[in-house]
Formats: sequence, C-alpha cells, structure tokens
Amino acid sequence: MLIHSASQLITLEGGPQRGSKLGELGVIENGAVLIRNGLIEKVGGTEALINNYPDEERFDAKNRVVMPGFVDPHTHAVWVGDRANEFEAKLAGKTYLEILAEGGGILSTVSATRNASLDELKTQSKERLMSMFKHGATTIEVKTGYGLDLETELKQLQSILDLDEEGPWDLVPTFLGAHAVPQEYEDNPDGYVDLICNSMLPELINWWNQSAKGRSLPFVDVFCETGAFSLDQSKRILSSAKELGFPLKIHVDEFDNLGGASMAVELGAYSADHIVMTSENDIKAMAKSDLVGVSLPGTPFGLAHKEYSPAKSIIGNDGYLAIASDLNPGTTWGENPQMIIAIACRYMKLTPAQAIAAYTINAAKAVGKHAEIGSIEPGKKADLLVLSIANYQQLGYRYGTNLVDTVIKDGNIINYRN
Repeated sequence: MLIHSASQLITLEGGPQRGSKLGELGVIENGAVLIRNGLIEKVGGTEALINNYPDEERFDAKNRVVMPGFVDPHTHAVWVGDRANEFEAKLAGKTYLEILAEGGGILSTVSATRNASLDELKTQSKERLMSMFKHGATTIEVKTGYGLDLETELKQLQSILDLDEEGPWDLVPTFLGAHAVPQEYEDNPDGYVDLICNSMLPELINWWNQSAKGRSLPFVDVFCETGAFSLDQSKRILSSAKELGFPLKIHVDEFDNLGGASMAVELGAYSADHIVMTSENDIKAMAKSDLVGVSLPGTPFGLAHKEYSPAKSIIGNDGYLAIASDLNPGTTWGENPQMIIAIACRYMKLTPAQAIAAYTINAAKAVGKHAEIGSIEPGKKADLLVLSIANYQQLGYRYGTNLVDTVIKDGNIINYRN
C-alpha cells in the first residue's frame, strides 16, 4: 500500500531525541510512505513515490497529517472496578496518601482484582485498551500491581498476554508486584520485599517460560515512594530482578524525592517514571545515562496538583524525556493520548512538536522498542495514524476530541471513521 498526499508526513527519523533535539519531527510536506508486508519500505515525496510505484494499491491521505502511532510507555490498564468514591473524597479534601493509609487507593483495586475472574478482568480492560487504540496508541505498556500476591499478579500477566494476542495493538508487559504493601504485610513490609525477591520473581520466570511462548522477560517495576517502598527496599527488589535477567523500570518522585532516579541509572533501568519532585542532581545523573525520564502529566492533572515534571530542566541537561498516560483507576482514568499532549503543552510548557516526539520515538525507547516503532523509517513496523487535520500543531492546541481519523497497525487499516 502506498499512502500518499499527506500534508505533513511526520517521520521522526534519526532515533530517540535527547535534550534540545526533542521535537525534530522530520516533516515531509506532501509526503508518502510505501508499506509492504507490514513494514515501511520507502519514505519520500508523493510525486516521486507515485512515479516509482505506479501500480501500487493507494491510500489517499487527502492533505492530512500522517504520523507514527503513539507509544504509551506507562499504563495500569488491567484492573476491575472503579474508585469514583475516592475522587469525591479527594475533592472534599483528603490526600492520596491519606486514602491509601485508610485501605483505599491501590489496595481498594487490589481487593476487586483479586476477586475477579480472568474473563472479567479481560473484558473490562479490553474496553479501555480499545479506547486508547482508537485515540492513536498502537503500542501500550501495561503493568500488573493490583494483585500483590503471586496468583493475582500472574492472572494480570495472563490477561495482558491474552489481550496482546486478541487485540489490534501491541502490549508490553511489566510486573509490578511492588506497587504497594498488601494489608497482610502491613506490619512487616520487609517481609513482603523478601517474598518478592525470594519467591515471586523466581516463580515468575518459571511461569513466564511456560506461558509466554518464547517472549523476552517482562519489565520489573517498583513504586519507590513515601508510603510505598523505600529507596533501600526498591534497590533490593530491582537488584534481585536484574540478577534474574529482568529489564527494569521504576516509579519515582511522584510525591517526594528519595533518590530513586539516580539509583535507576546505577542499575541500568530503561526508565524512571513520574519524575515530578526529581532533584537537579538526579536530573543530571539521568542526563548522563541512557535512561528515559517518563513524565505522566495526566497524574498531577487528575490529582489537581500544581507540580509537574521539570521538563525544561531535563531538556536543558540533555536528557531523554518521554510522556505517557499513567491510565489507572485512582489518579488518572484517561484513555486519550491527545489529551495527555494537551496537558503536557500547557503545564510542562512542551511545544506540540516536543510532545509528539516524547510520545512516539522517545516513548518507544522507554520500552526498548525504538528500533522497531516510534518513527516512519524503512524497516520499521507500519504503525501509522492519519489525523483529521492538516497541521500537526493542532495536536495540543485542540483537546477533548479525537483527531485520529485512521489507525494503521502493521500495515493494516484497523479503524477508519470516514
């Protein structure tokens, strides 16, 4: 298939973008892209590609933007139930940590997810994933973390693997057994850390090798935060995971700066996520490494907080910055990547071009897939969006609607609205 007559073909060629390079979109006006066998074969101007491939099946972009599919590198999309009552409690003045201390928050969703069947978990989660896909997310990282026991964590992983096979998207699984301390270990959090390191992670490898059909190991993540896991506890968990061969991620600095980002650099993690209260020293450590700082602007927005990731400092120090939705039932139930871009532009002062790069090629790096997806270059997967607009600057400027007209996944038209 030859997609032609794009007003702006956003290629993002050249790999992940750090520092001041963030936002180099590689725009080809009146662009075209040739797709064969689910991969991008040629990229260039419309006239040249039509002349070179006159007999190719064509898709007319009709003078609209064509860009890579969004890559969402941080979601908690697999759960059951909701926490609308907690939303009302927050509006009445309670903090997230106060709700967590009362057995709400993550622990509320843990209870519901433990009691759900695999089919119920998949059915509710599939609706959210389909909404994300229709809004342009073609690759989505999905975490466990609403089980906090091995049985339910594996049930969540099974649902992620099943939904990856059943849906049009690509899902990237992450094991987040260290999302919170379960109630049964409330008085012995170090005992739960021991359980993760000595039992859950080794058993996860055995289960994965039998269940995941030769896939590489999932990421292992930990919520390093006041009220969750300390810096020392987080380091124990991630070090144990690294010894077993798992790739690493970490939640850091959502509420307090504990030094988790620098620790993540030392351990060779792929990303440090949230990064709201991150110190200048941590930002400099990140900038000297290959680690991607993943900002989740929907979360402070959902919590009505004033502090957002220090994007300008990360960029100014020559670091990698990505953005993600953090889709979850407690702090930010948002399924539209375009809305995340709108928030990032307003509160983190990213330009639309910077936000697009952060949500595509840099987000792909955050999940270790930047050689396969995140840009429109020969040899990469043909995961593309045709927008209903002629200028990419409309992304971020407009919000509350869906500007994605067509989703193309692995070279196949999956969602076509007109």
